[in-house]
Formats: sequence, structure tokens, C-alpha cells
Amino acid sequence: MGGTVTGAGVTARGLGLEGPRGWAFRGVSFEAGPGSLITIEGPSGSGRTCLLLALTGRMKATEGTADVAGTVLPKRMAAVRRVSAVAHVPGVTDLEPALTVAEHLHERALLQRRFGDSLRGLLRPRAERRSEERLRIDAALVAAGLEPASLPKGARTAVRDLERMEALRLSIALALIGRPRLLGVDDTDLKLSDAERAEVWALLRSITEAGTTVVAVCSESPDGTLKVSTQATGPQETDEAPTSERTDQPSASQESQETQKPTSQETQASQETDGKEAADALAEAGRA
Repeated sequence: MGGTVTGAGVTARGLGLEGPRGWAFRGVSFEAGPGSLITIEGPSGSGRTCLLLALTGRMKATEGTADVAGTVLPKRMAAVRRVSAVAHVPGVTDLEPALTVAEHLHERALLQRRFGDSLRGLLRPRAERRSEERLRIDAALVAAGLEPASLPKGARTAVRDLERMEALRLSIALALIGRPRLLGVDDTDLKLSDAERAEVWALLRSITEAGTTVVAVCSESPDGTLKVSTQATGPQETDEAPTSERTDQPSASQESQETQKPTSQETQASQETDGKEAADALAEAGRA
């Protein structure tokens, strides 16, 4: 991404968020260094998306605190948003089906230049600004592993014509244009084959190796990541805690929701469930 990024360290202490239907998540505590791959694992409806948005400064936690790159949440949400970005979050980063890949990239680069860069950057000559925009887009595409030339119509391919993996890569590329220190990715393994899931995890690991800290929502964490459960069981290193030993029982505050770990059929409904849950919590907690 145009050089190594200094990742953000992330720490949570008793973090929780209560919405209209009760606690979205509660009692989340963990500590991760810069450049970590953090996985938020849990069944559909267990607050995974809400936790992702809270850690990136886009939802206000109602109890506990978090620290992102030395900035305390929920007190300084705007400051955390400036160093973080999110991708593939239903209702937040939805791609426009009718727009092309090139149009999405150009629009995001313009928004970054207008709202994300310094005033001095806005005053630079037009040719210099366009060159910087091109460099940012190219670096983001490389980091996300998306090659427009391989698409059916190149960069002019509409989003509705993209395969699921291509759309995920595009969403990640858009988030990386701002060169965030913390990247949040939702529904990482939703509706993907085993081979595609392995491909996604390899991609996210490569992003962390470049320096960026990544927080990814998934149904099942791969080995070698810092696993954070929304079931108030605390973080675990997945290479030390095999899947067979993992428990997915809901906490007392979530029993009334009767959530269970999704089966292969139920996983398909994950996006709608988490999206409604996020919308409910946003209505209660407020989105900055």
C-alpha cells in the first residue's frame, strides 16, 4: 500500500453495547499489538458486526473502554475513525450494483482527498493530485489482490457482474485507499467455499504483514489469529485453542435471543441477521 503502514494496537476492557433488544455484546476484553490479525468469532446474531463497528469508532459502546493506537473509546470516536476503515459491512459499505469498478475507486479517492487528507494536500497542483490518486488506487488494488484487467470488462465491469470474491476484494481495496492503521472486515467467510476462505485469510494476513492491523468477523477463526468471542469468554490464540474445544454457548444476557451457532444452511442468513442487529444498536447507541 505504498509502503509499510504503522498498525494500530487495539485493547478492550469489559467492552459492551446495549441496544433496544438487549446487549449486542458484553464483557469483551483482549489486547492485540500493531499488525495483528484479530478475528471476531461467534454465531449469527451474537454481536459480531456491532463489536467490529465499536472497535473502529462507528458505534458507541455503552460500557467498558477500548484503546486504538493510543486513542480511547468511546470518548474519542472521531479520532479512531480517522485512523481506521471498514469493508464489506452490510448497510455501511454496500457497493452500488450499477456503478463500475473504476467509478467506485475514483469516487473513494475523491472522498479521501476531500475529507481525509490535509488542507495542504488540497492546495497542490491538479496534476500532482491526480498522480497521487492513481498511486493510491494502484497500491490499494495490489494490496487487495484485485486485478481489473482480469475482470470481464476490465475496470468498466459493473459491480453486479462481479463474483463474490471479486466484490470482497473491491470492498477491501476501497477501504485501503485511505491507508488505515486499522482495517475492519465483516462477513469474511460468508457464502465462500473452503478454498475461497483460505484465499481470503491469506489476503488478510498479507495486509497485516504490510503493517495494518486487521479485525475480521467470521463464523470460524483460522489458526494463528487472536480470537475474540462475543460470548464473553475472552480472547484466545486459535493455534492453541482447537475448534473442537471452542464453546459457542450464549451468555446469560443473550439467552433470551435464543441464538445458536449457524449450520451450513443458516450461515446464508448471517448477513441479514447481523445487519438488523447493527441497525438496532445504531438506533439506540447513535452512529457518529
